[in-house]
Amino acid sequence: MSREAERTAVITADAAETALAPPAARTRAGLVRLAARLTLAAVLAYAALVKVGDLTEAGRTVALYRIVPDDQAQLIGGVLPFVELAIALLLAAGLATRVAAVGTAVLLVVYVAAIASVWARGMSIDCGCFGGGGTLSDGAERGYAIDIARDLVLLGAAALLIRHPRTPYALDSWVLDPKEREA
Repeated sequence: MSREAERTAVITADAAETALAPPAARTRAGLVRLAARLTLAAVLAYAALVKVGDLTEAGRTVALYRIVPDDQAQLIGGVLPFVELAIALLLAAGLATRVAAVGTAVLLVVYVAAIASVWARGMSIDCGCFGGGGTLSDGAERGYAIDIARDLVLLGAAALLIRHPRTPYALDSWVLDPKEREA
């Protein structure tokens, strides 16, 4: 078989495999990716919406971590809910899914590092991940391990979407070349 014939055979086999593959909406993997995308969107939207009502409190919560100066903490606390909300909206719509998943992963890595830092320094604060936040009273135990584990699970979902950003019911499908819509 000539090299050209081999290449044609491979292309034909790939096309046949693609044609026989079920649409992303009907595959288990597609549904898992959809669940990951919508879960991340819901978590980020909730986290943003509970903080956006009191940006000063959000800034005070960031300051409790004692990682950045207070003026920077206020800025971060004022901007962070809007970043979370923007990423949540992209994920919910399935638009720029890979970019939104990378943004989510960056946020989650920062959150894990900040919580681990507080834990390692023996501080006792509520993470403020979903609003509130603040110093815990003496004797009150904070479940830093649970917060970190939760964020690592969410990071896994973000990693899945970074690797496989195509999901059912996503605007990405409308924007992409028709040949890539079901990839």
